Amino acid sequence: MTASEVLARAGAAYVHELSFMVSYAALFAERIWIQANPDKRTVVCLIITDIVYGLFAVLLLLSGTARVLYYGQGTEFYTQNPIFWWKIGVYLTIGLTSLYPTITYITWVIPLRKNELPDVSKGTTSRIIWIINLELLAFTTLPFMASLMARGIGLP
Repeated sequence: MTASEVLARAGAAYVHELSFMVSYAALFAERIWIQANPDKRTVVCLIITDIVYGLFAVLLLLSGTARVLYYGQGTEFYTQNPIFWWKIGVYLTIGLTSLYPTITYITWVIPLRKNELPDVSKGTTSRIIWIINLELLAFTTLPFMASLMARGIGLP
């Protein structure tokens, strides 16, 4: 393997791991900031943080795909391992689950543009907290599954 290939693989791994960390941190920040009837600063912070979360979640998916196809252990190493598919399933579930908070935050932009605050009920807040808690819990399983895969666990 040439030096440039090593750097490309290391770079892909770095982007993948950094994307995971930023996604997790953004989700954690959302969990801390979410509250009923937030002030304007909190609403703006939640919206921006959710955008950061979404961008880095997409970068996580793209860098993971690049690792599987070009910069990792070889496509078969991943696709023949059931833990890989569990990991993909958990990740996609997190993505689908995150639609509710994201759509909720998008609806908050309308009153903000009118220089008003969104009406955020305790029920909405409770649902978002519950969803984010589940997302954070699911996110914490991903590095564990990656660690198992890196050690060849799950391979036929």
